[in-house]
Amino acid sequence: MPTPDFVLALRAKIGTDPLWLSGVTAVVLRGDEVLLVRRADDGRLTPVTGIVDPGEEPAVAAEREVLEEAGIVAETEALVWVHTLPPMRYDNGDRAQYLDIVFRCRYVSGEPHPADGENTEALWRRLDDLGDLSAEMRERILQAATGGEVARFER
Repeated sequence: MPTPDFVLALRAKIGTDPLWLSGVTAVVLRGDEVLLVRRADDGRLTPVTGIVDPGEEPAVAAEREVLEEAGIVAETEALVWVHTLPPMRYDNGDRAQYLDIVFRCRYVSGEPHPADGENTEALWRRLDDLGDLSAEMRERILQAATGGEVARFER
């Protein structure tokens, strides 16, 4: 489901006003490969991302999103980066801003496939072959692949 029910309920009350949400990025590593999905809404290739449900532990949300979106069982290994994304406006006028919590995850089992309709493709890509990813998504992967050692604060 692209938009969680709790967000839809909030939107029914606040309309398109800005909404602060907690999100996760699950960077699933398998040797020298990273799990990527191609988003159905804009065609971009990204690691698995999603919104943390109310009361849900962020690491659990990362594992849940990987299974829901790509059919892969993964275990979170480390929190590698926490950062704020710029405010955004969706095509329908909704405004949001996300606190993105990036986890390095270890592949456990499964074959990648677009499991829930949010993505058109799920695949493994070599870490040295990330050419068509945005700089922002490359940074998230770099943080996970290096254990967050290159994390820096931007003001």
